[in-house]
This record gives sequence, C-alpha cells and structure tokens, in this order.
Amino acid sequence: MAERMLKFTGLEKASPPKRAATERRGDFHEIYKDFIEAKAKEQASRCSQCGVPFCQSHCPLQNNIPDWLRLTAEGRLREAYEVSSATNTMPEICGRICPQDRLCEGNCVIEQSGHGTVTIGAIEKHITDTAWSNGWVEPIAPPRERKESVGIVGAGPAGLAAAEALRLKGYQVTVYDRYDRAGGLLIYGIPNFKLEKDVVQRRTKRLEEGGVQFVLNCNVGTDITFAELRAKHHAVLVATGVYKARDLPAANAAAKGVLPAMEFLTAANRAGLGDTVDDTALNAKGKRVVVVGGGDTAMDCVRTAVRQGAKSVTCLYRRDRANMPGSRAEVANAEEEGVAFEWLAAPKAVLGSARKATGLRAVRMRLGAPDAGGRQTPEEAPGSEFDLGADLVIKALGFDPEDLPAAFVAPDLKTTRFGTLRVDFRSMMTSLPGVFAAGDIVRGASLVVWAIREGRDAADAIHAYLKERAVAPAVAAE
Repeated sequence: MAERMLKFTGLEKASPPKRAATERRGDFHEIYKDFIEAKAKEQASRCSQCGVPFCQSHCPLQNNIPDWLRLTAEGRLREAYEVSSATNTMPEICGRICPQDRLCEGNCVIEQSGHGTVTIGAIEKHITDTAWSNGWVEPIAPPRERKESVGIVGAGPAGLAAAEALRLKGYQVTVYDRYDRAGGLLIYGIPNFKLEKDVVQRRTKRLEEGGVQFVLNCNVGTDITFAELRAKHHAVLVATGVYKARDLPAANAAAKGVLPAMEFLTAANRAGLGDTVDDTALNAKGKRVVVVGGGDTAMDCVRTAVRQGAKSVTCLYRRDRANMPGSRAEVANAEEEGVAFEWLAAPKAVLGSARKATGLRAVRMRLGAPDAGGRQTPEEAPGSEFDLGADLVIKALGFDPEDLPAAFVAPDLKTTRFGTLRVDFRSMMTSLPGVFAAGDIVRGASLVVWAIREGRDAADAIHAYLKERAVAPAVAAE
C-alpha cells in the first residue's frame, strides 16, 4: 500500500479541468469535467491514510473516505464504489454539490500541513459515475418482502434516501410530493451547472424500478388528508424540507420585480427541463439583477442570472468574504463569470413603485461585537447609504418551515419555537405515534448531505419501530 499511497509530498493537488468562464456563461452544463481514470488514481494516491481520518469524521455521512481513496489508487474502482455506496445513497450527487471546502477537504490533514487537500469530491463523483457507466449500480433487490408499508411525504434528498433504505429492507414504500417530478431541491432548486438533472433522474428511476411508488402532484392536506395517510400506512415519514422564503428587510419589499430565490431557480430549472415558462418576470435576460444573501442559494441565483443574459449581476451581502456562509469555490466561480460583490452591505429600501422596482438602496455595514454564537454582528455605518440600479431583486436570505400542523390539519403535530418539527432524536419520532421526521424540516435549512444522513437514520428508526409492533395501521381510517 505504501508504494501507492502517501504521495502528497511529490504530487501536487490537481482538480478536474474547469471550462473557461467565457464558455460556461452561455450554457447551463456542468462546469467541471470528469477525471480520467489515471488522474483519479494519481490524485487518490496523495492520501496520507491517517490513523484518525478527519475527512471522515467531518463528513455527516461518516463516509469511509481513506478506504475508497486507497481502492481508487489501486485501480479497484468497483470495490471503491461498493465502499462509497455503503454509507452514501447518492455519492455522485454529493461529489458534485457538497461544500467539500467546509467538510472533508477542509479538514484533510495534508491540507492543514500545507500540501493541498486531496480532491475528495471529484474522486467521489468519478467513482460513482464510472459505476453507472459500467453497470455496477445494481437494482434494488430486498432479500425478502415485508407487508408493512411506509408513506414518505417529500421526494427530496431526505425522502429519497429513506425510501431506498426502507425498500432495501423489504418495506412497501410510497413517496408523496407536491411537485410533478421527484427530487425536490435536487431537481428544482439546484441549477444544472452544478447538478445535471439526468444524474438525479437515474436515481429516482432506480427507486421506481425497485418497487418504490411515487404519487406526484399531491399536496398532503388537500389532495390527501394527513389522517388518510396515517391510516393507509404503518408508519409515515415527513421529509418536506423548508421552502418558505424569508422576507427582505427593506421598505417597498413587495414591489413587482422582487422575487424569492426558489421561485426564480424553479422557473430556470423548469425551462432547462423543457417545460414552458411564460412569465418573463422570472427571467433575468437584459435586466440589472441584485441578489441579496450570501449562501449557496445566492450563488445559484447570481450564476443563473448570468447564464440567462442579465445586463449586470450584483450580490449584496451584509458581512465580509471571510464570513460568507456559501462555498468559497462557488464565490470564486461567480466572480470568474462576471458577478460583482458588494461586501458589508445590507438593503434598506427597494426603489421605484409598488408596480415596478428600479433599484435598491443599501447601507454599508461594519462587524461589531460577537453574538451568542461567536459570530460578529453586522452594524450599520452611519451616513453610508448608496443606490444600486436593479430591475430584478432576488431575496436569497434563507428559508423557514411552512406551518405543517395547519397545512396537514394535524394540530397535535408539535413544532419547535423555530417552526421545525419536534422529534425525539433517539427515535426520530414526532409527537404523533408512528409519524417520523427527517431533514431540513427537523434541522432547519441545511446541506443535502445532512438530509441524506437523516433520511437514512430515519429509515433505521422506522425499521426498529415496525419490528416491535404488529402489522396494523397506526390509526383507524376516518
């Protein structure tokens, strides 16, 4: 093994080739090319095979990263895929969209020693894309069928991860989702230049072929009541995510031309999928665009606006670059593509009238005393207001939970003070017997990799719950 590994002192870090900004600005295709096998082997061989692998301990899924890096370096890609997929339901998706600079790669030991991190995400993507190409991704085949059924509300990453884990155990699984396609955020929230939709669709197709049923265009609470859902299934998992946009803290924020980020991104993704999107208000073409926010959703918005042909694109963020929550790689990509950043700036008012936004008045900020979490609090700098021209203002300030007890007509479904569902974290069960919850609706808006982890954990919890009980619906049908 030593001959194949620990080559970080003689081999420099190399990432997969990235398309030139001038080329990628004109389309929605992924910007990174794949490693060729020889390059993947070479880069994997830089791993130091740490006795205490911080890359693994800082991965929400606890992926066995050193093991599949070693197998890749040895040319044993099929075994690498088997190790990778044992802990991760969607490794090729995480390889594309995880903020590795904050997780595995950011905690790589050789990165800390100044040699440059192992390119873990790109290798993870390469392993599973190779597995799909070679037919190594096997169909779902439970060792035996169980008669218990589980209903899952939400076909996003948490719901899909739970569906696969439960189906592999033999449960009869039905996934309900209000959209017309399964995938949730992976389909309608994340742009193609980060995640091509066929990558997601082959996953959902595998679930369908493996016996998972999807009921789409279905709003729980209207098209089917929550009580009916509980009567129909022996357990229910709520994995709806959080989609309620936070309001813009500025005067005239309801003006025409001010859009929630998800509405903008969904329209762009629908257009990419071939759907008809008639509303020009949802398109940035020829417009001066200002995106307010500093997370990955804001980066998705600014880079989408560039590709739609915006006249100008500016990102307004109230803290500085060092305190930006979004991926550093995404910020760099946005800058390469022509996005301007206004750091330490916050919105004060949307200019124009209620019928048409014409700009945004902002104020300069400075970082003051740390808050309870240790993060410096932004404060307005007196007399520092300035104006930005804007025909389209996109609010990417994060997401809050919808009022699920009201939507589901389930007043006994308890929530936290943040509006997320209250669960017993030992069992993942909510205040209702046989009803579980996972993902952002429990954690709050977070990363896809955390949703996958919690979907898998919820599947284990449901399995333990059903094994202890007789085969009977949780509540009687009304």
